[in-house]
Amino acid sequence: MAGRIFTLSQVERHRSKKDCWLVINGRVLNVTKFLKEHPGGEEVLMESAGKDASKEFEDVGHSKGAQSLLRKYQVGVLQGHIFQDGDSEEVAYEESENKAEMTAFVIKHDRLSKFVALLLEFFVPFLIGGSYFCYRYFTRAP
Repeated sequence: MAGRIFTLSQVERHRSKKDCWLVINGRVLNVTKFLKEHPGGEEVLMESAGKDASKEFEDVGHSKGAQSLLRKYQVGVLQGHIFQDGDSEEVAYEESENKAEMTAFVIKHDRLSKFVALLLEFFVPFLIGGSYFCYRYFTRAP
């Protein structure tokens, strides 16, 4: 879908949550529908909206699945961008059967984990200390 050519000033006009575009490696992407799905949160994308986010994208070190999503959201190319070998080829986006690659790990704070933490932090040291004093009491010389 690299048929349309955009200038950076045209991309800069799309900086809202209802119309969010950015540029990665010369590809102009409309990521509006991806904002809520992004594992890092929509704020990360909104910071780069209307800009060239190639450096930020590379710095994070995205997976192959994330890199293939670029083609799904591509609406065109940036004017004057020179593609490197293999960078400009169009590959059809395929939905991955295994979506675990694009999910975020969330730590849930539930009552059980608080109980386990309380047990480990307070009661286990008392148990060890009590065991030590019992051992000393029963093994002392008369």
